[in-house]
Amino acid sequence: MSVPAHLAEPSTAVLWVGDREHDELSIAWAAATRLAEVHRVATLEEALSSSMPPFRDRSPAVILLASPTPLSWTLGGCAALSRRWPLAPMVSIATTLVEGRRRSGPVLPGVEEIPWNELSGRLAWWLHDRRRGLPGSLGQPTTARRDERLLDFASRMAERDSDSPADGGVSVAASRAIDLEGLAEVVTAVGHTVRGRFRGRPPLDDAAAVVVWDVASITAPDLTWISLLTAHRPARAVVLLESFPRANVTRAALDAGAAAVLGRPVSMEALSGVLLGVSAACCD
Repeated sequence: MSVPAHLAEPSTAVLWVGDREHDELSIAWAAATRLAEVHRVATLEEALSSSMPPFRDRSPAVILLASPTPLSWTLGGCAALSRRWPLAPMVSIATTLVEGRRRSGPVLPGVEEIPWNELSGRLAWWLHDRRRGLPGSLGQPTTARRDERLLDFASRMAERDSDSPADGGVSVAASRAIDLEGLAEVVTAVGHTVRGRFRGRPPLDDAAAVVVWDVASITAPDLTWISLLTAHRPARAVVLLESFPRANVTRAALDAGAAAVLGRPVSMEALSGVLLGVSAACCD
């Protein structure tokens, strides 16, 4: 018996529930819409009563819960979403107002909570795994702790063949030697070859197609340097690591030419997804 095509292939359509106008969430929303077919409803009630065509006969690839403030969602509301789409993992997109709570672990059982600035990379990786027929980190039991997810991701990265890095490879830069060494180790651990290591700002004449720069705190001179890096080589992708990404600084960095801004310490999954995306763009 043949399986209908629309059921045989995993859906990569995403359901976004809640606010998209909040400054930080609007950046996350824009990133999500560049990666996937995203359908938004404003409220939980609208999600439960909606008859959106993509989700009539299949689950969303992931349900994204926009969380501009603590307690944006309740356990009862998440349980109702789970009853409607029992196979869809739920992820809370937390703003900086919520991030302090995130450090002690997810408040809602079964809901992964990630900072807003990680969505672009992590969604790219989740969908990458899904297209390859792999469960990925979202396929883990809902009771899995953050450290268990990290260990599982690291073991899967060690077992898989590395994706081909962009032509010219990946260079890393950081002000301190210890940060530079750690960053190089992380880039290597996620399957890319480090072609150059630089203390301080990455040089304009570096040949790498991708630069991961641990800038710690983005300043006006750094924004000028980002513009110079991308103007000197328009195809070069610059990924920044910032200690506490804020919406206004992130927008300024993106406007200056940065491909992405991630928080420190960087999530391996988020960095993997960002490098996957910029490598594909550089090689197109």
